[in-house]
Amino acid sequence: MNALSCRMRKIRDTDGRKLTHAQLTELRTRGVNAVQNGESPEMVAKALCISRTTIYDWLALYRSGGWDALKAGKRGGRKPKLDGKILKWVYATVTMSNPLQFKFAFALWTRQMIAALIEKKYGIKLSKTSVGRLLDQFDLTAQHPLWRAYQQNPEAVDKWLEEEFPAIKRAAARCKGEIFFGDEAGIRSDYHSGTTWAPKGKTPVVISTGSRFGFNMISAVSPKGMLRFMVVEGTVGADQFIEFIKRLVHGTKRKIFLIVDGHPTHKSKKVRSFVESLDGQVSLHLLPGYSPELNPDEWVWRNLKSGVMGKLQNLTKQGMKMEAVSHLRRLQRQPGIARSYFHSQTTCYAA
Repeated sequence: MNALSCRMRKIRDTDGRKLTHAQLTELRTRGVNAVQNGESPEMVAKALCISRTTIYDWLALYRSGGWDALKAGKRGGRKPKLDGKILKWVYATVTMSNPLQFKFAFALWTRQMIAALIEKKYGIKLSKTSVGRLLDQFDLTAQHPLWRAYQQNPEAVDKWLEEEFPAIKRAAARCKGEIFFGDEAGIRSDYHSGTTWAPKGKTPVVISTGSRFGFNMISAVSPKGMLRFMVVEGTVGADQFIEFIKRLVHGTKRKIFLIVDGHPTHKSKKVRSFVESLDGQVSLHLLPGYSPELNPDEWVWRNLKSGVMGKLQNLTKQGMKMEAVSHLRRLQRQPGIARSYFHSQTTCYAA
């Protein structure tokens, strides 16, 4: 343990009433700095053996006057607009609550929404910039959330992760089989992603003409980075899914463990009868309901739609199809990318 850590422990373990101004200033500074470096205020308070109210009071002091305001013994100065109690409430609300609970129509926190909530509860008006500084002080950053369907059954997900998939993995290892995760996706000409140019302050609107076109695709990806796909004209039904399974098993002597979602097509009597006719060459398994985040094959479509299809110039249907097929064929030649789809927070269980 370095000298600074030893000094901080000595300060922390000393009765706060006996600390010198210099020691108390150092304690306050280290506490606020720890929060700004990513530690939660609750954990910092526990580590420093202070109350949760105290750490938020220190954060309020810092917010009103910077590091200089944390100096012990300093008197006067502007009273913080947001005191420790308010800061504690803001942090808990943003990190532990959903905007829908406060009757907002949008499910993700924005600076404007947080400002509106503070004004409604405490009568204090803050600008969007001020709220941004407050969130930055808490080391809270804007991030893309992981989506969960409200219909999802957590118990079913836990059972899949802890029992069902490990059993599939053991069965595949015993017979030297291959595990594939499969999924379908629709590719449409009116899909767009990325950015475009517009006057500052005026969000551009993409107008759909109604003369759109598209096609469907089926794919399957393995933890080893193997990718198989098929273009489908029209809807994906039992016949199309069966054709994809035929292509998946073609040329291989290994047993295929195919994991898909619970779409009615995958559970149809026709598909079940076909799988049974293969004499054990294919074992079909279903993911828990409303759990697309557990399927690594979702990343194949996310990559195709956002990285390629959403940024294409105007094309004919045939041209769009050629671009999609070309992209997926390139992906087949880069198994490292396909393997990376098994390394996300929600798919690493399947690697």
